[in-house]
Amino acid sequence: MYYIENQQIKAGIHPKGAELQSLYHKGYQQEYMWSGDPAFWGKHSPLLFPIVGTLKANTYIYQDKAYTLSRHGFARDREFTVEANAAPDAITFVLHSDEETKKVFPFDFELRVIYRLVADGLKVSYRVNNPGSDKLYFSVGGHPAFKVPMTAGTSYTDYYLEFNATENTPRWPISKDGLIEAQPQALLDNTNKLPLTKELFAKDALVLKHPASTSVALRSSTTERGLKFDFPGFPFLGIWAAPGADFVCIEPWCGIADSVNSSQQWTEKEGINVLEAAAVFERTWTVSLF
Repeated sequence: MYYIENQQIKAGIHPKGAELQSLYHKGYQQEYMWSGDPAFWGKHSPLLFPIVGTLKANTYIYQDKAYTLSRHGFARDREFTVEANAAPDAITFVLHSDEETKKVFPFDFELRVIYRLVADGLKVSYRVNNPGSDKLYFSVGGHPAFKVPMTAGTSYTDYYLEFNATENTPRWPISKDGLIEAQPQALLDNTNKLPLTKELFAKDALVLKHPASTSVALRSSTTERGLKFDFPGFPFLGIWAAPGADFVCIEPWCGIADSVNSSQQWTEKEGINVLEAAAVFERTWTVSLF
């Protein structure tokens, strides 16, 4: 485990998957990340690359060849290398394409995850470089799980999500095979608040496409502890918790699971990102603690 810290915040990141596992506020003496209890869900904040979600039949087709990728891709299970750790409050992890990745993902890539503490929280950047001579097609996203309830004496249903814009945004249901259904269902109707209940996730994640908001706050009616999550530049948002678990994931995505009607053609995939040779893609989300 690697740690970065400043006067207020200490974060712990594991090199496997460059996964954020702890985000602790010293002044509040408060841990904000889910514990990773394997009885419910043994992860904390997996990195989703080179796909987000599930492929139809776990398969995509590129240049007439079929490739298999399991849900959320391989990056979360790979060991990253620490590339930069000179400052006490920042660290950069990197993963390069190799013979193993090219068996399932035939592209050259450099994937960096950059963690930088700010006064009241943490910035997380995903930087993808294309060192090859061909176009790079990929998706990338985050999956951080935050502890709910946060403080003793509060319950899960005391908490709610507050968006920074009024939303009229449906959810896109997920099929039993992990695919996006063809028709959305009503979720947010002229409101900026979503009360949390464990029943909310009975049918898997809430998937939002192109919400009006670029940030969402996790707040409570019974405690001042919470957080603000900024995700500019991410066109999709997932909200999820494992059945019965005391957390909520706020997931910023540049990519999305295949739809039930997917052609499985990689270059036609909804939400796919395209990088020309020598180009760089970068997106950043920020979590501010209060």
